[in-house]
Amino acid sequence: MSKAVSALGGVSHKGFAEVAEAGLRGMITVRGDLGSAAMKKAVKAAAGTAVPAQRRIEVAGERAAAWMSPDELLVLVPYGEAQATVAALEAALSGTHHLVADVSDARAVFTIRGARADEVLRKLCPVDLDALAEGEIRRTRAAQVASAFWKSGPDEFTLVSFRSVAAYVMGLLEVSARPGSELFPA
Repeated sequence: MSKAVSALGGVSHKGFAEVAEAGLRGMITVRGDLGSAAMKKAVKAAAGTAVPAQRRIEVAGERAAAWMSPDELLVLVPYGEAQATVAALEAALSGTHHLVADVSDARAVFTIRGARADEVLRKLCPVDLDALAEGEIRRTRAAQVASAFWKSGPDEFTLVSFRSVAAYVMGLLEVSARPGSELFPA
């Protein structure tokens, strides 16, 4: 069996904000009736959180559940626990109309850190970051690439994109974080 590796090997860049590939992360797409008792129980067991409301992400340590659409969640777990979590979700949702898929190896995760991290995203994403509430996830585009992001800490954002475009996304983030390219120079 081969060893899992992240899309870009943890590459990072320090500009007026630090951008980095965050490494491997377990990610599971779960589709079904988000309001059902079975779904609520399954998500609580898998992520340790409630089913999130529309455009919200619920975080419990290294685990999270993110709303992606009216019938879809993204469950985040440590990478090594993804397969077991898929099996547990399948068992918990047995007998209901659902889909559970491990998408860990199809996605890349990035962090954008620093007091001006929001400026990096402002250049790339058509989102009003001033209106982005704590615990809110946005599905959008980073330039021409489908992505989702949320504020993952003070002065920190986490962005998820497809692994196939990871190098392109890292390039976008790096250029956007270069000194001299600030939207609001100090």
